[in-house]
Amino acid sequence: MSKLVTIFGGSGFVGRYITRRLAQDGWRIRVACRSPEEAGFVRTYGAVGQVEPVFCNIRNDDSVRSVTRGVDAVINCVGVLAESGKNTFKAVQAEAPGRIARIAREEAVTRMIQISAIGADSESASAYARTKAAGEAAVIEQMPGAVILRPSVVFGPEDEFFNRFAGMSRMGPVLPVVGADTLFQPVYVDDVAAAAVAALDDHTAQGVYELGGPDVATFRDLMHRMLAVVQRKRIVANIPFPIARLMAGGFGLLKTVTLGLVTPPLTTDQVRNLGVDNVVSDGARGLRDLGVTPTSIDSVLPDYLWRFRPSGQYTAIKNSAKNLKKS
Repeated sequence: MSKLVTIFGGSGFVGRYITRRLAQDGWRIRVACRSPEEAGFVRTYGAVGQVEPVFCNIRNDDSVRSVTRGVDAVINCVGVLAESGKNTFKAVQAEAPGRIARIAREEAVTRMIQISAIGADSESASAYARTKAAGEAAVIEQMPGAVILRPSVVFGPEDEFFNRFAGMSRMGPVLPVVGADTLFQPVYVDDVAAAAVAALDDHTAQGVYELGGPDVATFRDLMHRMLAVVQRKRIVANIPFPIARLMAGGFGLLKTVTLGLVTPPLTTDQVRNLGVDNVVSDGARGLRDLGVTPTSIDSVLPDYLWRFRPSGQYTAIKNSAKNLKKS
């Protein structure tokens, strides 16, 4: 019988790619998520009954145990970029990974993969980075042979990075960013999935791997490359950190006044993160150590950002028509 894995957050951005790859490799998969009724699309990744969305509250021991019992491996992809209600950084990124690892050990699960993030640091000024580090430590304490994958900013068709700023580029002549000179090393989402599958299959793999693509660039340069793909001329304007902190504080106050009805476009914690380079450390193990060749940004962005071009899918046709008129 094929092996069984539980993927916490398996219907999310990174999780769905891991789910698809493991289904192709013949694994039976439990996709543990808060809303399984909204995750039915993952069933199509495998044969009938191979991939099953199941409810799980990662803040509850009994709920985690119910989806962990009887599996051969667990993968935790759950994380939050901003806190909302009970889904705080501490609850989701520090406590939940430790809970999953502890229960996995108690249930005699032999392998665990934890998706963390480059920048995880117990001494960071950012609560996001500190709780990522706390989650890693909790996992290793319970399952010393676990694999920790730390990706840089992840890009792909469903990302919240290039898609977000490409959408903003349609709103006016200026594209504002915070931390324009901060370095990033974007990694393709399917490369992260391939790394997770490789780490799961290779029982000699353990410890931390930092995942970055072949391109290291400033935030400003990444925005210019995105703008070239969507064929829009915009001024990339850097918002100084002191002003960004004031803006984030104002957005936070607005969220409090509206009892959470308004989602801040920028938080104080995000401003802190944007002040730190997000690249693979010197000497760190990475994608190639797991047998994965990194995918470049330029080979992927046109595949999903075309819809932000002025004429969308018809841009190429219109450009061809213009060339015909000139000739």
